[in-house]
Amino acid sequence: MDIRVIRETGSTNADMLALAGEGVPEGVWLRAERQTSGKGRMGRQWEGDEGNLYASTLVRLRDGDPPAPSLALVAGVAVHAALTHFAPDSGLTIKWPNDILADQAKIAGILLERAGDAVVIGIGVNVTHHPLLTDRATTSLRALGVSMCDATSLCEELAGQCVQMLALWRSHGLDAIRSQWLSRAHPPGSPLLARLPDGTQVEGQFETLDRDGALILRLANGARSVIHAADIFLL
Repeated sequence: MDIRVIRETGSTNADMLALAGEGVPEGVWLRAERQTSGKGRMGRQWEGDEGNLYASTLVRLRDGDPPAPSLALVAGVAVHAALTHFAPDSGLTIKWPNDILADQAKIAGILLERAGDAVVIGIGVNVTHHPLLTDRATTSLRALGVSMCDATSLCEELAGQCVQMLALWRSHGLDAIRSQWLSRAHPPGSPLLARLPDGTQVEGQFETLDRDGALILRLANGARSVIHAADIFLL
């Protein structure tokens, strides 16, 4: 297990993309004790001080792999499994595509970036503290009463879970990961709001994922809306 730890960086994803260009192999991890210029989905800033997990890893796409965007589901399942190892009674769920929630409060986020055959998976987990945001609730492992976990042990567990889930993704395809994801997600019928990239909004009930991993909402008029990219909120 190759986990490289640095004291501080702007963005572990940016650093890992640079390492990918230098030819580092799949499975390398980079963890920063402090991150100053990270980013989340939709261009949000993701930074923080010591105690939380700021890490990135690398997947090298191979011939015959499932579609690269489905790695978002792989990452979500792996992070959920790692957190559940330390917090089995915290009611953790995945919100599409890969945010991890504890009682509807965000505890972890994931960002994927691609360069050629390299997909960098950036993961941020609130271990010891969490930001106060105006648009969503947040929490941390410490706030949930989990004290026997730090960024080092969490990263080690996460690296192991990623190896397992990547093997499942490659050997049994997207359907196997989709089943894992659905078993860990908010239940069917959960009311969701989707803010689409063009600024429009769609409201409906969570139904399932399609065979490609897109989100399917059941609208009030009975129609189904297939969401491929959006910011999702539980209502």
